[in-house]
Amino acid sequence: MLRAVYWWLAGFLGLGIGVLATWAVIRVVEASRHPVDTLATSVQVLPVEPTLATAADLMEMPVAVIGAHDEILHANEAALTSGVVDGSRVADNEVIALVRASREKDAGQRRDIDLRRIPHGPLLHWTASTGPVDGHGTMILVVTDRAPLLRADQARRDFVANISHELKTPIGAVSILAEAVEGAADDPDGVRHFAGRMQAETARLSALVTQVIDLSRLQSDEPLLRAEPVAAREVLDDAVHRADELAHRREVAIVVRCQKGLEVMGDAALLTDAVANLVQNAIVYSAPRARVSVSARSQGDRVEIAVSDNGIGIAEKDLDRIFERFYRVDYARSRDNGGTGLGLSLVKHIARVHGGAVDVWSKLGQGSTFTLRLPVRTAPSPTGEAPTDSTTTDSTAEDLI
Repeated sequence: MLRAVYWWLAGFLGLGIGVLATWAVIRVVEASRHPVDTLATSVQVLPVEPTLATAADLMEMPVAVIGAHDEILHANEAALTSGVVDGSRVADNEVIALVRASREKDAGQRRDIDLRRIPHGPLLHWTASTGPVDGHGTMILVVTDRAPLLRADQARRDFVANISHELKTPIGAVSILAEAVEGAADDPDGVRHFAGRMQAETARLSALVTQVIDLSRLQSDEPLLRAEPVAAREVLDDAVHRADELAHRREVAIVVRCQKGLEVMGDAALLTDAVANLVQNAIVYSAPRARVSVSARSQGDRVEIAVSDNGIGIAEKDLDRIFERFYRVDYARSRDNGGTGLGLSLVKHIARVHGGAVDVWSKLGQGSTFTLRLPVRTAPSPTGEAPTDSTTTDSTAEDLI
C-alpha cells in the first residue's frame, strides 16, 4: 500500500515538473521572438490615419509609420524599394534602435548612418529622422540619402583644389618672368622674349578665368540667356574661323560639310564655343599637315555636329573621364597649346543646357570623333504644319580651309 502511494506521489511530482519545464520553455521562446512575429495573435495593429498615409505616399524619400511594437503600419514606395523596410519590419538594426530611443524619450531623433546592405556592396549614407505621431507609441521614420550631397561636396573640394593649382601656375610664371624682364633690362632681345612669354601666360590666365565663369553660369538654374533660332552653318563657320591661326600654325586643313537649312534653338555664342573647343582640340592632337573634318547633318529629330581627326587618339581608360573638369589626356601638350582642361567640360554642359548630349569615339593611333547631338528646330510651314523630311535634305556644302 505504501509502495503504491509512493509511486503515485512520484508520478504526480514528475508531471508537475514537466508542466513547469514546458511553461518555462514557452516563455523563453516567446521572449526571444520579435514582436512583429506575434502580430497575428497578440498585437493589435492600429490603422494609420489616412491623411498621414497619403502624405507619406507623396514623399520621394523613404517614409514609414511604425507601430508601438516596431511593426510597419505603413510604408511608401521609396521605403520598400530602397531597402529601408523589409516586409513587416525595419531592415536595419541601427535604424530600429533610433526609433526605440525616440519612443522612449517621446521626442524626435536624428542620426547619420553609414551601412552596407550586402557584403562588398556600395556604402550607403543615410540620415534617419524619427519622432512620435501619437501617444500610443506610433512613430514616423523619414530617411534621406546623403550620397548626392557628399558627392557634390567632394566635387566642390576637388574643383577648389584644381582651380587653385591652375591659377597658381600662370600667376607664378608671370611673377618669375617679370623678374626676368627686370634682370634683362639691358638686353632688348631678352626683354622681348620674356614679354612674349608673359603675354602667353596672361592669355592662359584670362582664358581660364573666362571658362570658369562660363562653367559656373552653365551650371546655374537658368544658363540659357538667349534662346533663338541658330543656323548650324553659321556656328560651324564661326567656330572654324576661331581656329584659323592655330590650324595655319600646325599646317592642318579643315574640311567643313553642312547640310543646308539646319537650325537649332539655343544660344549661338554658346554653341560656337562648344564647336570651337572641339575643333581646337582636334587640331592640337593631330599631326602636322593632317586634316580635320567638321560636319553637321540631320538625324531624325536631332542635329549631329561631328568633329573628326586622325590624330593620336584617346586610350579607352581615359574615355570615361575626358569630360571631367581639368582632366587632361596629355597634360604637357595641352599646356603647351594654352589648354585649361575645361574645354570638354564646357562642351558637355553646353550640350546639356540645350537638351542635347556629346559623346566620343576614339582609338589610339586612329584618331577621334566627337559628336554633339542637339534637338533640331522644325520651323512651321505657312499652313501651320511641320515640314516634311524633304525640306531638310538639301545639298551638301563643302569648304577646304
